[in-house]
Amino acid sequence: MLMSAAADAASNPKKLLIFGDSLVAGYGLPPGVAFPDQLQDAFDQDNANIQIINGGISGDTMAGGASRIAWSLADRPDAVVVVLGGNDALRGLSPENMKVQLDSIITAIQDQGLPLLVAGMYAPANMGADYGTRFQQAFIDAINDAQKRLDNSANNLAAGYLDFYPFFLDGVALEPMLNQGDGIHPNENGVAEIVKRIKPSIETLIAQINP
Repeated sequence: MLMSAAADAASNPKKLLIFGDSLVAGYGLPPGVAFPDQLQDAFDQDNANIQIINGGISGDTMAGGASRIAWSLADRPDAVVVVLGGNDALRGLSPENMKVQLDSIITAIQDQGLPLLVAGMYAPANMGADYGTRFQQAFIDAINDAQKRLDNSANNLAAGYLDFYPFFLDGVALEPMLNQGDGIHPNENGVAEIVKRIKPSIETLIAQINP
């Protein structure tokens, strides 16, 4: 009976959707070393029964993510990490509109009662201080609004877990040895550094999944 339960657990891993842009898709990297791949390897080394779903599309903006989140959730993940916003900043798109689109993504995930981690981004310095402040505030406002919805909901939206990791490229941005030639996308070593830094937050996220 115990062996049967263990076998059933092994055949039904917890599914984690990494939903994002080229930083998730693995732009410019050889196969097998993109962020979802290296994160999967890290969990495999821990003997954790986790299946990572790569939901990255290079060039995607927050609006693009909002338009496809519904069919991405059709994979029936148990938890979600959102990594978007970089292309909005590079294109100088409206932070206020980005916030509206992030609201839509978060709401779609919360409506399914899924634990969620939003990984933020910073705007490049050449976009100016005002734009950078508005850009960061868009993430903060979206997270605060989402938390209020959780706090005010009648059933606390089931799982009801929401967390914010302020900067996905923490420790990697502007480090030449950790980035590709474009200075924007991390190389294999840069991805490894991202995994090392964000993995504790993702482990906490996974711990919120209902058994």
